[in-house]
Parts: sequence; C-alpha cells; structure tokens
Amino acid sequence: MRGERERTVVRLAALTDDYAEVVEASRWTNADDEHDPEGQTIAYERSRTGALGAQTRAHLAEVDAALARLAAGTYGVCERCGRPVPEERLEARPTARTCVRCPATS
Repeated sequence: MRGERERTVVRLAALTDDYAEVVEASRWTNADDEHDPEGQTIAYERSRTGALGAQTRAHLAEVDAALARLAAGTYGVCERCGRPVPEERLEARPTARTCVRCPATS
C-alpha cells in the first residue's frame, strides 16, 4: 500500500507540472479558444490534465484512508456491516472500504 501511495504522489506531481505547462502555454496563444484551432487543443489539454489531477488526488485520499485503516487494525473489515472484505476484493481494489454485499457510500 505504501508503494501505491508513493506511485500516486509521483503521478500527482507530474500531472501538476503538466498542468502548469499547459497553463503557461495558454498564455502565449489567442485567448479566444473557440475560434483558434490551437486554442481548442490547449483548452482540451487543460481540462484533461485538470481532471486527471482531480482523480489522482481522490485516489491518494483513498490510499491514505486505507493506510489509516491498516494502522487502526480495521483494514479488510467492511465499514457498513463489519464482515471481512474478501481477500480477492482487496487484491483487486486495495482501497475497498466495503465488502461486495454492501454498497459503497461515496
């Protein structure tokens, strides 16, 4: 789990750098993205990179929550019903908070 956190932090840093580069590039283009063929590409990249950054931040929060459960001794216990989360589910999704029977509430 710690390795996953480290990989996620590295990915988030790279996305943050990418976003800063896209923002900087947009300063040197026409502000009218809709009518500038290159502007549309920059707007798309800004939007895509921003969305990927948000997803990565959310994943990092999930990893941190899983690490907190690990430290508290509650990792692998369903937060809804208290039953064990099947090992197969934890292998597929290490940040899982619930067993397969209980719906996640996020």
